[in-house]
Amino acid sequence: QVQLVESGGGLVQAGGSLRLSCAASGRPFSRYDVAWFRQIPGKWREFVASISWNGASRYYGDFVKGRFIIDRDNGKNTGYLQMNSLKPEDTAVYYCAATRGTQSRDPSSYGDWGQGTQVTVSS
Repeated sequence: QVQLVESGGGLVQAGGSLRLSCAASGRPFSRYDVAWFRQIPGKWREFVASISWNGASRYYGDFVKGRFIIDRDNGKNTGYLQMNSLKPEDTAVYYCAATRGTQSRDPSSYGDWGQGTQVTVSS
């Protein structure tokens, strides 16, 4: 099991940027594919982006449309989500997740989750 801690959320105006971090500990981070999901109260957990253990493959949710970049630094045991051109509809709690299996858009594929970080985008 790997422990994940997100940071970097906050309040930003529409059009602004935030960089979320996902710090991992407990097991070698480089063995895990990592993803970001987001959730609004009362709604399902939505896939944002995922990255393979070596960074060779990355996938994004349809709504991202080139605004976000997922990345990782295995030497620092940290994953990142750079979010640009933020919109009010991006407001949600953002979660980092990890799997020893293959990255997926399905949250049930991930066994390890962080506690989430709130992102609020004002109009």
